[in-house]
Amino acid sequence: MTPHWISRPEAIRRLWIAFGLILAATVLAELATHRHAAIGIDAVFGFHAWFGFGACVALVLLARLLGFALKRRDDFYER
Repeated sequence: MTPHWISRPEAIRRLWIAFGLILAATVLAELATHRHAAIGIDAVFGFHAWFGFGACVALVLLARLLGFALKRRDDFYER
């Protein structure tokens, strides 16, 4: 049985390249638009990209903290 196409190393490399190009294109597309800043900091070039990245990092860290706080032993219900 052949592995699924997405688990092949060459497919993973191509996906990383494609996602990187899409990210770069969306950030560079900001040069062609006129931004109307609602607050001062959102007028900075690439604000939405780094804000989204920061929000994802914060959510992952929050999820890890919740995991530590809510973690129970494997035999919690069988004691």
